[in-house]
Amino acid sequence: MSRIGKRPVELPSGVSASVSGQTVEVKGPKGARGFTATDDVTITVGDNEVTVTPRGRSKRALQQWGMSRTMIQNLVQGVTGGFRKELEIQGVGYRAQMQGNSLKLSLGLSHEVNFDVPDGVTVTAPKPTEIVVEGNDQQLVGQVAANIRDWRRPEPYKGKGIRYKDEYIFRKEGKKK
Repeated sequence: MSRIGKRPVELPSGVSASVSGQTVEVKGPKGARGFTATDDVTITVGDNEVTVTPRGRSKRALQQWGMSRTMIQNLVQGVTGGFRKELEIQGVGYRAQMQGNSLKLSLGLSHEVNFDVPDGVTVTAPKPTEIVVEGNDQQLVGQVAANIRDWRRPEPYKGKGIRYKDEYIFRKEGKKK
């Protein structure tokens, strides 16, 4: 039995949800988002809550039960507070700045990297060594942050590179004589 799926998703004030078939549409102050569930679950909208129930006791139905509830919870969180990933840059001469809708990165390469920010995500650089990615779609925010991080992943010897704010990099000792 799913412990996550049993709990209903609370809808805060200012957020409305509607179901048509297997598609859930959630509208709030930061926009509207949708999710299409599989046929293994039934989604119902009550007063200020959304409940998800499995349509059978098969393994797939029980798996989709908890996953669908989590997806709906992420929709509600996205339209109310949004999602945020913070990156920090470490290294001599490594820096970032916004130019219009493009993030300009100086990462010790022979050229500067221009990263075009996709729609639905806002990227800011409050300091030259910090990057903040925000949006209402958790998957898109995480993917954009991962794509920025891929330009210069943190290396274990000096710790240079782009890392998440709370990420721990295991440091290695260098070669000895």
